[in-house]
This record gives sequence, structure tokens and C-alpha cells, in this order.
Amino acid sequence: MVAGKKGGKGPTGYQLRGNRNLERLSRITTKRQDEEIKRSLKLGLEAAPSVVDRTISLFSRGHQPAFAGINTFMKAPYCEDVRKVKNYEAAFVGVPFDTATTYRPGARFGPQAVRRISALYDGYSVDGAVDIYEELDLCDAGDVFVIPGNIEKTFDQVTRAISHIFTSGVFPIICGGDHSLGFPNVRGIAPHIDGNVGIIHIDRHLDIQEKDMDERMHTTPWYWTTHEPTTSTHRDHSHMHDVGLPNCRPENLVQMGIGGWYGSRPGAVVAKRRGTSVMTMTDITDLGPAKAAEMALELAWKGCKAVYLSFDIDSIDPGFAPGTGSPEPGGLLPREALEMVRLIAREGLCGMEVVEVAPPYDVNDNTAQLACRVMLDALGSMCVEGKIGHRAKVMKK
Repeated sequence: MVAGKKGGKGPTGYQLRGNRNLERLSRITTKRQDEEIKRSLKLGLEAAPSVVDRTISLFSRGHQPAFAGINTFMKAPYCEDVRKVKNYEAAFVGVPFDTATTYRPGARFGPQAVRRISALYDGYSVDGAVDIYEELDLCDAGDVFVIPGNIEKTFDQVTRAISHIFTSGVFPIICGGDHSLGFPNVRGIAPHIDGNVGIIHIDRHLDIQEKDMDERMHTTPWYWTTHEPTTSTHRDHSHMHDVGLPNCRPENLVQMGIGGWYGSRPGAVVAKRRGTSVMTMTDITDLGPAKAAEMALELAWKGCKAVYLSFDIDSIDPGFAPGTGSPEPGGLLPREALEMVRLIAREGLCGMEVVEVAPPYDVNDNTAQLACRVMLDALGSMCVEGKIGHRAKVMKK
């Protein structure tokens, strides 16, 4: 609650962070908002004469109403010609693939659900002191053409797509799909970074076993992503060419929120052998979200040039996020999860993914909305810290 020297005092005498944030937000221009109004009136025609607010158009062509229009993520411009993605600073990309789920399918509909509920938001946060709409050139790059039923071809498609976005100088906001996508997502980024890449993986499950039911599934991405010396006797030589990205070291993989009673036995052996850092839900409860995030950052960034964030929505207790394939009670509260995401993102990320949103099991879009919030809180935190966007250009002097 204490904000420092600036900002008005509340009735208790504390310096209120909210007042300071309001002052900062008041200095951000409304150029984008003004441009959108002009565009809406040009493309959507002027409203009926009885409408007093003449910024309202006849056909919806902007952010309002939230329940109208053709949804993209945050109603950002749709980059249909993906060769032009380089004109933006960040791009939402959907990967609607759930063939690698081992329990409940449905995550292929995750990107659609997140886009739909994102229309509720306008990118303006008093709590975060950020206006993403004004401070970030954001687009929706659409969905990767996945190959249902074929994991390996889909992985190749995803890696190529994410690589295109990243090498275009654009921050990828990847929406799954199941968690098998962690491997091809990072494989699309890591080879283009001159140095090691750390990974912070927030989940209830380890997802680091070699195979599951004889295939690379949503329980296996970090086995194939993090590098293990070729002298290991634990390698499956049929996939030798795909095992381990050389600049993704297991010691820079931090797994947070792990726990429950399902799916961790095979992965526990690999995690112990490779020396990854496993932070259980009990650890986070004992440490507190802020300290847990601080430790995760120290481990993930050690000797690295970049860090990637992988957020499985089942890390949040299913009482809040029921729409997922492998729910596990006892997970993070939304407020804890979002606090950790903001603290992690403020140091800068090379990319991020939010996976395992399965709308068929969701209630009132709660799970999709939390996934959207994870993305927005990460982007907002990076904007505030100058890791992404163009805050300086939109601040009034």
C-alpha cells in the first residue's frame, strides 16, 4: 500500500499507490483512442441522430461494445498478412492443438475462448499504471495451422511459426493448446538467442518425463527442451535429433507450483537426475509469492541471456480455473499467480505461453479470463519497466 513520497495520502495517512498511478496514467496520451474513434466513424458510419455521443458509430468497428464485433485478442488489429507482423511489437498467436492431452481434450478451443473474453478489457490498468493500448503496438497474428492427430508435423509447424514471429523482432504471446507445445514454442525462439535461455514453468505437474504412452505428450515438453549430455544412457535414440536444445540447460529450468497426486512419478526421476529446480506449492506457500518469484528469477537467469515463461492454467486452483484438462486442487490463488507473473515479467521475457485452457469444462469463462489476465499482467509489467513497448513516446512532458 505504501507508495513512496509522491501521491496523495488516504484517511489513514498512508501514501496511496493508486494516487501515484493515476498521476502517471494522466500523462499518457490518448492518441490511439482518438484515432480509433475517427476510424470507427469512417468505416462504421455515423450513428443515428438520436445518439448524443457522436463518437459512437453506426456499425461497431472498435472496442465497444465489448460483446459486439469480430473478436481478435483485445480487439487488436488482425495481421492477416503475417509477413507484416514486423510492424508490431507484440503478437498474440493461437496454437489450437490438443492431440497430446492424456486426459480431457478441449484445449484446441483455448485461443478462441481467450480472444472472446479479452473483449471485456481495454488495456487500461490503474493498479498497474499502464495503458497497453497506447503503449504497445499489439496485433493478433491468428492461429498456427496445426495437424490434428500428428504431433510431430504440428511441432514443426509451430516451431516455424514462432520462429517467424520472433525473428521479425516481435514478442510472441502464445495461447495453447496443450502443454506439449512448450517444446516447439521454445524451439522456435532459443536458436535465435546468442546465449543460454532460462525457463520458468508454472504448473501443477512436472511435465518432464521422456514419453507418455509411447509418444511425446503434454507431460513431456521439458524433457525434450532442456539439454542433457549425449553421454547419458537415458536417451531414446529414435528421437536423438530432437532431444535437448543446446542453450536450454536443465539447471535454468524452474518449475513452480508442483504438487498433487497425479502425473509426477516419471518426471520426478528426470528432474532429480538433471538437477532442475522444483518449487512445490508448499514451498510457495511457505515462501510467499514474492520471495518464490525472486528465487525463480535468480535460478532461471543465472548465466542466461533470456528467460521464457510457460504458464499452465492448471497451476491455478480449479475452484477458480475449472476449464482445463488435468485439474488438481490446492493450486495457486489467482492473486498469487498474477503477482508472481508480474514480478517475473518485469525483468523481461523472450516469449511467453499460456496453455491448457479447455473451454468445454469452463464456467462463465473464468478460466479463459484468468489466462487473458496472465497475458495482460505480463505485458503490462514489461511495459512499465521498459522491456517492451514505447512508453516514453506516449508520455506527456
